[in-house]
Amino acid sequence: MIRAIDISGERFLTDLQRIQQRIDRTQKQISSGLRVASASDAPDQVGEILMVRARLDLTVQIRINLSRAKAEVDTAEQALQSAVKVLERAMQLGVQGANATQTAATRKMLGTEVRALLEQMVALASTQAEGRYLFSGDRDDTAPYVLDLDAPNGVSDYQGAAATREVMHPAGTRFRIARSGQEIFDAPEASAFHALNALRLALENGPTVEPGEPGYQEQFTAQTAAIEQALTELHQAHAHLNVQLGFYGAVQNKIEEAVEFADRIEVREQNLLSVLRDADIVEAALALSQATMHQQAALSARAHTWRGSLFDLLG
Repeated sequence: MIRAIDISGERFLTDLQRIQQRIDRTQKQISSGLRVASASDAPDQVGEILMVRARLDLTVQIRINLSRAKAEVDTAEQALQSAVKVLERAMQLGVQGANATQTAATRKMLGTEVRALLEQMVALASTQAEGRYLFSGDRDDTAPYVLDLDAPNGVSDYQGAAATREVMHPAGTRFRIARSGQEIFDAPEASAFHALNALRLALENGPTVEPGEPGYQEQFTAQTAAIEQALTELHQAHAHLNVQLGFYGAVQNKIEEAVEFADRIEVREQNLLSVLRDADIVEAALALSQATMHQQAALSARAHTWRGSLFDLLG
C-alpha cells in the first residue's frame, strides 16, 4: 500500500514548532528577566555584553578596595590625631618643667609622665587595621618600633619597610595611601620619638647636688637649657606630624571622590547592561499572548481541516 505524503501536515508541524519556540523563549525571558541569557539568544551582542560586564565587575572590585583603603586611612588619621595631642601634652609639660620655680624632684615627676607619653607614641605607631600594622610600610606584619629607653630616640630602629601601598582610582590611575612610620614618627630633624625622649631625659636628669650646694645653680640652669632645647624639637616634631596628618586628610578626600566616581560608573554600566541584556517584560508578555493565540488558532484550524482523499470523493 502506498502512503500518501501529507505535505500540509509537515508544514503545519513546522509552523507549530516555530510558535512553540516563540512561546518557550518569551516564557524564559519573563521568568529570568533576561532577553539575552546565553550566547545563542543574541550572538551579535555577546561581545559587547561581556565587555560591559567586565567593566562593571572591575568597578565593583575597585569600589571594594577603596572601602578597605578608607577604613585603613581613617584609622591611621585617627592615630595621628592622637599623636599630635601627645606632643601637645608633652609641650605643656616641657613649659611647666622649664619654669625656674620647679625643683629637681618635681621635674623628675614630670619626666615620668613624659615617659608615659613616649610609650603612648610607640603604641600609636603600632596601630593596626585588619591585623596589619599601618605604619610598617610594606612589612606590615611587624610592629614598626619597640620601646628602648637606652636608645637615643627611646625606641628601637625602624623594623618596617618603605610604604609603597597604592589603590586604583576608577579612572585607571593609582594614588598612594600610606607613609611609613619612619617618615611620620622618626624623620630627621623632626623625630617625635627623639623629641619626647630628649624631654624625658632633660626632666629626669636634674642636679646631682642639693640646692644651696656649690654647682647646684649651674646644673639647674643647664637642665633648664636642655628642657628648652627639647621643647624646640617638640615644636618641630609637632609641625611635622601635622603635615603627615594633612597627607592622610588629603588621601581621605581622594578616596571619597574615587568612591563617588565608582558609584557613577557602576550606575552607568548597570544601565547599559540592562539595555543590552534585560528583557522588556511588558513586550515579552504581549509576545507570549500573541504566540499562544497563534498556537490555539493553528490547532483549531487544523482540527477543522478535512482529512479525506480523492478516493473518498470518488467512492
